Amino acid sequence: MIIGGNLADRLRNFHSGNEFKSYEIFGCHKVKNSVYSFRVWAPHAEEVALRLLVGGEEKQYPMQKCVDGESFETEAPAKEGDKYLYLINTADGRQLEKADPYAFKSDLPATFYSVVIDVPKPSSYDRLFSACEKDKPMNVYEVNLLSWKRHSDNSYYTYKELIKELVPYVKGMGYTHVEFMPVTEFPFDGSWGYQVTGYFSITSRLGTPQDFQKLVDAFHAEGIKVILDWVPAHFPKDEWGLYEFDGQPLYECPLWDRMEHGGWGTRRFDFGRPEIDSFLISSAYFLFDIYRIDGLRVDAVASMLYLDYDRAAGDFTPNIYGDSRNLEGIEFIKKFNSVIKRNFAGALTFAEESTAFPKVTASTENGGLGFDYKWNMGWMNDVLFYCRQDPYFRSYHHNKLTFSLVYAFSENFILPLSHDEVVHVKGSIVNKMSGSYEDKFAGERILLAFMYAHPGKKLNFMGYEVAQFKEWNYNAGLDLFLADEFPLHNKMREFVKTLNIFYKENKPLYEIDDGWNGFEWLVVDDNYHNLLAFSRYSKSGESITCVINFSGVELFEYPIGIDKGKYRVVLNTDDICFGGTGKLKKKVFSTVKEQSGNKDYSIKIDIPKLTCVYLIKEK
Repeated sequence: MIIGGNLADRLRNFHSGNEFKSYEIFGCHKVKNSVYSFRVWAPHAEEVALRLLVGGEEKQYPMQKCVDGESFETEAPAKEGDKYLYLINTADGRQLEKADPYAFKSDLPATFYSVVIDVPKPSSYDRLFSACEKDKPMNVYEVNLLSWKRHSDNSYYTYKELIKELVPYVKGMGYTHVEFMPVTEFPFDGSWGYQVTGYFSITSRLGTPQDFQKLVDAFHAEGIKVILDWVPAHFPKDEWGLYEFDGQPLYECPLWDRMEHGGWGTRRFDFGRPEIDSFLISSAYFLFDIYRIDGLRVDAVASMLYLDYDRAAGDFTPNIYGDSRNLEGIEFIKKFNSVIKRNFAGALTFAEESTAFPKVTASTENGGLGFDYKWNMGWMNDVLFYCRQDPYFRSYHHNKLTFSLVYAFSENFILPLSHDEVVHVKGSIVNKMSGSYEDKFAGERILLAFMYAHPGKKLNFMGYEVAQFKEWNYNAGLDLFLADEFPLHNKMREFVKTLNIFYKENKPLYEIDDGWNGFEWLVVDDNYHNLLAFSRYSKSGESITCVINFSGVELFEYPIGIDKGKYRVVLNTDDICFGGTGKLKKKVFSTVKEQSGNKDYSIKIDIPKLTCVYLIKEK
C-alpha cells in the first residue's frame, strides 16, 4: 500500500534522488487482510519473480514492471512471518536469489530470506531532541547489544531483557547518551554489524522491531538519548544482498576505481546515482521516523570523502579538478545532513572522520558537511600512545598531551575511546596503561579524568568502567562480574560513576567546549615532571582547575600559577575510595604571592604519582 502520494510521482522522486521515504513505496506492504504488495527496483533485470514461503510451501508469483519501467511489483496472499525473496533473471541468462533491500525484518542468521511484516508504526514515545546540545553535557556509553551481556549458554540478551538490564545500568552509571553499534541487519557477527545487508531491518537476533522500539523508548523514559551507528559507505559482497543486485553493478559504483574497498572486501555505494541518495537517506529517515532515535553516528566518513582512500598512489582517477576529493560522496553527505536536520529538528549527526578535511561540523549553508560533531581521532591516538609509555620516558612525548589544543576548537569534537581501541591486540584500556597492576588502574583513572576535563564531548566503550583486562570479544559477554568480585575493579566502577555525575553537574567541564574562553593553560610545557595543569570555565565564569601528575614519582610543593584565592579539592583520583593511596591529605590550598607562569599568585601542591585532582575556587 502506498502511504500518501501518487506512485508515478514518487517513483520520479526516487529516480531524481529526492524520495526520502522510499520505504513506503518499495518492499513489502499490507494491501488488505492477508494480501501484501511487493515492489523492487531492478532496472537491468529481464524478469523478476517473488518466491514466497507460506507454511513451508514454496509459491512463485511473476512480477510486472511498474510505470517507471525500472521496478517490478506484484500482490500475493501472505501473512506476517512468511518468508520471501526475489528471483531475478539477468540479461546474461543467470537467475539470482535476492533478499529484499527494503525488508523491515530478516530471517538472519538462520537464512537470508526477508520476512513479511507490517510496516512498524512510529513509536508513540517522542525523541529527546533539544534546540541546543553544544552547551549541554554529553557523555556517551558505546555498547554492542550482542555482547554487553550473554547468558550462561552464550545466547544473546534480547531487547526485552536489555530493557531490564542495560537501561538501569546506563542510567545508574550517570551517562547522558547511549550509542548502539550497528543494529541494521548484517549476516556476519564478526563484522560487528559494519557490513550491512538490511538498511531498514533491525537485527532479528535479539527480537522484533517492536521490541527494539520499546528499548529506545525505555532509554527515553530515563532521559537518555539514543544514537545508532549507521554505515552508508559500503556493503558486503554476499551474493543474495545488494551486491550486483540485478546482475550488474546497481547499488555499487560501476567504475573500476570506485567499485570496491579492497581493505574491507566490500562494495562502495555509487554516490553519483540519484537512486542511491534516495535509498540511503530513506534508511536514515526511517530510523528517525519509526524508532524515534536521537542521532546517527556515520561510520567511515573518510572513505566517502576521498577517491584514494586505502588506495596506492596512482590507483585512482582524480576528479574533474585533478585532486582526490570524492565530489559525489561529499555532496551526498551534505544532502544527508540537510535532509535530516530539515525534517527532524534537533537531530544529532556524528562523523567518524580521521583526516583533516575542513569544516566537517560547519553547517552546509556555510560550506561545511553539516555534522554536529566529529570524532577526535587525533586526541585518542596521541593520548593512548602517551599512556603506553613508561613514565620514565614520557618526557620525550609530552606534545602528545598538548597538541590537541592546537586544533581543539577547529571543529565540534567528541573524544572517543571506542571499540576500535580494544580489539586486534591493542589491549583493553586498563591494559594499555604502563606499570604495575595498581599503576594500570591509576593510569586509567588519570586518563579518564584528563579526558573529562579536556574540551570536547565524551564517548567510552563498554567494559572500560570495570577495568576489563581482556580485549573485547564480539562473541562473548563483558566481564562485568569483575566489579562484584574484585576490589580494584569495583572501585574503578565507582570512580567512573562519580566522574560521570561530577561531569554532568559542573558546567565548566561542558558549557564552553568550542573556544579559548572556556580553557586556560596553567602548566603546559613541564615535560620534565610530566605534569599538566589547566582551568575550564563556564559561561558565568565558574572554574574547575585540573592538575595531573603523569609521572611515576610523587611531586612535592609543586607551584601552580593561578588567580588569587582559595582552592578546594573536589575530585582526587588517588582517593582510597577509588583504589588509590590516599596520600593527598590536604583539601584546601591558599595562594601565595609568588609568580609562576604568567600568574602573580600560585598554590603549592603535593601530588602523588599518577594522580589527577580537580579544584574549585572557593567564593
